[in-house]
Amino acid sequence: MTDALATRGLSKRYGHRPALTDCTLSIPARQIAGLVGPNGAGKTTLLHLAVGMLAPTSGTIEVLGGRPGSGPAQLARVGFVAQESPLYDGFTVADHLRLGAHMNPGWDAALARDRIGELGLDPRQGAGQLSGGQLALTLALAKRPELLILDEPIASLDPLARNEFLRSLAGYTASRQVSVVMSSHLVSDLERICDYLIVLVASRVQLAGPITELLASHRQGLEDLVLDYMSRATIHRHPAPDIAAAAAAAVLALLLAVTGPYIVHLYDINGIATCTPGPNCQSVTNTFYSELPWFDAVLFLLGIGIMFAVPAVVDHSRDRGPHPPADLEPERHQVPVAGR
Repeated sequence: MTDALATRGLSKRYGHRPALTDCTLSIPARQIAGLVGPNGAGKTTLLHLAVGMLAPTSGTIEVLGGRPGSGPAQLARVGFVAQESPLYDGFTVADHLRLGAHMNPGWDAALARDRIGELGLDPRQGAGQLSGGQLALTLALAKRPELLILDEPIASLDPLARNEFLRSLAGYTASRQVSVVMSSHLVSDLERICDYLIVLVASRVQLAGPITELLASHRQGLEDLVLDYMSRATIHRHPAPDIAAAAAAAVLALLLAVTGPYIVHLYDINGIATCTPGPNCQSVTNTFYSELPWFDAVLFLLGIGIMFAVPAVVDHSRDRGPHPPADLEPERHQVPVAGR
């Protein structure tokens, strides 16, 4: 049986920043796979690659045995609900259903109509007055996809709406041969409905496999297991800045060794300047520069610059995970009924 999603050495970079690194996965068909990880881990990047909204920097990715977004036939096989559950606020529920029917040749009007009735939505109601999650899911399901890709679909829902969303999803997939890949921060919710789990941290896959096998082999609850892998990966994610800080410290030590004798010459043992402002000495600063050769002065100022710059660089790289620059971030406001 063809995998729902298969990648080999898949990577995506934005300039020099990795969003996804050497990702190799095989998600079986007809399974509900949960994708979990901290913000900036690469979850949305992986899902956007899977629906053809992004092209990989290197490696390969196949969805249902084909190249993502390769044509209308491939697009028709995949349903996608983006993180913001994009809808047109000025459209009514009925308008969205008509748009879905127009854009998808395999549209199931009866399924869409029945779901709207079950959810108690008024077809005349404006989409801007809804939370969006259930309507977006209805649009994705009514195109009858073989693979359903959901990017944080329940993040903005209250507990009652979240429970109804998961119930609807589980009921639909149980009655049809549909594969699902769903990202979420809520591990407890994923455990309720998922068969397969992927843990993504710092742009790399840290853990992947059937949930039953993972629980049996690790002998701990799913949430504890996920937190364990996330914490271990986070500890080892930034070796380079530490090396840079050590190198900078060594450079500063060398600079102090070179310039130290000149600096000491300006002050006595108590740290008081030996030159005070007066007719023969305008200031301590002027004396300092007059005593130092120009080359050592340049080295000293460079060392001071490094001393202030390195901590800022280290803090910045530790606080921010891989994330595309704003001007390169992919457009997310896509219409889910269009297969994108």
